Amino acid sequence: MTFVVTSNCDGCRFTDCVAVCPVDCFHGDDVMLYIDPDICIDCGACVPECPVEAIFDEGALPDDLSVWLSINEQRVRHLPVVNARQEPLASAEEAARRLGFL
Repeated sequence: MTFVVTSNCDGCRFTDCVAVCPVDCFHGDDVMLYIDPDICIDCGACVPECPVEAIFDEGALPDDLSVWLSINEQRVRHLPVVNARQEPLASAEEAARRLGFL
């Protein structure tokens, strides 16, 4: 099993989750983060750190978000590891508000 970053991360890219990851399984592009399922050790430390509830355990992934498992798996192959906290995107606050988290 693995954890999966979903669409709530898009436009936010909060990196609180990467700061607690013990195995550097997060990768990122200009708009969001992704989890490498081959590296993730299923510890769950990242889940409570995400302020927009974008991270799910694969086993609890809602059906309407299941496509994100393969998106994460594909995207990490071409993106750099993100293993340190960074500033969220300029659009993060607006995106979090739109999602109902602020």
